[in-house]
Amino acid sequence: MMHRDLVNSLKNGEEKAYLYLLDQYHRRLYAYAMTLVNDHAIAEDIVQNVFLKTWQFRKKLSSEFSIQSFLYRSIYNEFINTYKKDKSVMLLQMKYFESLTEVVESADNNVIQKMIELVSQEMEKLPPRCRQIFSLSKKEGLSNIEIAAYLDITPKAVEKQITKAFHLLRLKLKNKYETILFLVFGLHQKTLE
Repeated sequence: MMHRDLVNSLKNGEEKAYLYLLDQYHRRLYAYAMTLVNDHAIAEDIVQNVFLKTWQFRKKLSSEFSIQSFLYRSIYNEFINTYKKDKSVMLLQMKYFESLTEVVESADNNVIQKMIELVSQEMEKLPPRCRQIFSLSKKEGLSNIEIAAYLDITPKAVEKQITKAFHLLRLKLKNKYETILFLVFGLHQKTLE
């Protein structure tokens, strides 16, 4: 279904267009939500809320804008509004999430999926302590001080593990994937060195 036709069908309240939207985007949006929250139930809640709101406010959709961009941006906004409002989010964390959103909004769907899978696979291969701290920082959105208090270690030790994680990811993903690391984690190359 063409983008303009899909948006127009949604605006007209056609259920088959909504089902098509679910079929085409649910799995991808769920994978993206998982990169933000790392919790299956919460990720599913975010995706369901986005689809529900998309249907509720379908008359406001514009055929001038990409439905893919709209959905990914909606996932990000739902995540921020619902799950981040009670937490202080570091600037670095915000840049990470925003950069990831920019990538998934503009990239081809297969590229997005491969990129998310690739980074997730390599994150799983990090040493256990390093992976735990990196996940608490990048996925749970905790500050270094919060992680240090939670794990009963120093903030400096937390920072060291996060730096180590970026270094190992960069080595594993090789030079050709530096762009992926930059885009996914929103960090300048010098930060990774």
